[in-house]
Amino acid sequence: MADNSSSLWMVSPNRMRLSRLLRMSRRDVLLGGMGTVAAGSLVSARAAEPDAHGSNVPGQPSLLSVNDPLVKQFLDLSHRLTDRDALDEWIAAALCTNIVQSDAKRKEQLQGMHALLEGGQFASASDFARAAEKHDPAFKDVIHDIMAGWYRGVANGKVVVYRSALMFDITKDAVYPKTYAAGGPFYWTSKPPEVDPPKGQPALSPSKFVVEPT
Repeated sequence: MADNSSSLWMVSPNRMRLSRLLRMSRRDVLLGGMGTVAAGSLVSARAAEPDAHGSNVPGQPSLLSVNDPLVKQFLDLSHRLTDRDALDEWIAAALCTNIVQSDAKRKEQLQGMHALLEGGQFASASDFARAAEKHDPAFKDVIHDIMAGWYRGVANGKVVVYRSALMFDITKDAVYPKTYAAGGPFYWTSKPPEVDPPKGQPALSPSKFVVEPT
């Protein structure tokens, strides 16, 4: 012990640098080996995935295919309710899957709403929404699910999409959705700008206000 301690001050600077390099080399080898194992695990996990848009979570059904008839019907309803001609079919499949999983009646209700859509002439989303609720009051909740899915990106209590949610569509050419406050220091203490109240009339009957957890 005494010999080892007394020999430290006698070691040359080159010898000290070499010893340090050797220690770093051993550490790098260990870290490199851990990285290789982790990379191999990721490759194995990726290979185990059923497909690019499926699910391999135990107990969780795979996403419906974009070619599934129900997804096609869901997309038709979404086009009418959002008054948009272009909507992503993969997002539609993900939203449809989660909405159907949220309630055992949703699949039948979606099919019923689609039959109503095909059997009538509706000039706007509001016209169709009013007719759907009049036909079956339960359709109002289905409409809420569809609109919340597309505009908020949330279905069945899960965030299905974020940056592709339609609530960001107006500013997507200039401002990306953020996860932090974009204002200056204490911006919330200033009076917000005045916003003109909406002049349109609601298409659906009033719903109970629900405070969601944050």
